[in-house]
Amino acid sequence: MPSRTVIPVSLLDLRADHVDELRYPATAVLIFAGVPGAGKSTALHRLFGADPNAELPVRTAAGALVLDSNHARNRLRHRLGRVPYPLWRPLVHLAHYRAIRAALLVADGPVAIHDCATFAWSRRLIARWARSGEREVHMVLIDVPATQARRGQVTRGRRVNTVAFGAHCRRWESLMRDLGARGTEPRTPLPATSVVIVDRPTLTAISGIAFTPAA
Repeated sequence: MPSRTVIPVSLLDLRADHVDELRYPATAVLIFAGVPGAGKSTALHRLFGADPNAELPVRTAAGALVLDSNHARNRLRHRLGRVPYPLWRPLVHLAHYRAIRAALLVADGPVAIHDCATFAWSRRLIARWARSGEREVHMVLIDVPATQARRGQVTRGRRVNTVAFGAHCRRWESLMRDLGARGTEPRTPLPATSVVIVDRPTLTAISGIAFTPAA
């Protein structure tokens, strides 16, 4: 099969498709989104070499800055690890979004972000910060069944409680319907220059993410 590179524009559904490389502008903000267990951290690790056990954002050899919420969790664990995680989870989110804001305003080069994207306020917030830094937002939405996402949580040893996970899944399904990804008419565009929807096999087949300067 010949190599296939895709330069995403607008909304592109690549589920059950084959893509070798996705290519974005050199100053893009690329959000990997999905419910807990969908494979966001795994994708960031495989495609960018971002260690999920790191405590600070990871800069790749190609110059991309990678921000995984696990980095904030790892950093705070030194001080709060004896406290049950649900009690300090909000601090992890706060630290993660503070790191995102700082990166989008001052960092050079592309920025790749781990975010569930199941909250409209977070999507709007990241988009606003990106505009302030004169950057385009692009999104990769990892669409997997809830049962598969649950298995992903078990594999990584970080199971989200049933109530919270159910809420994430309901918001995700609403988002997919708004994008027309459930056989519905598209209704609400996301605040992004491009949105790519992938399933797990499509995501696994992608061997690289490239960032190229504007011509």
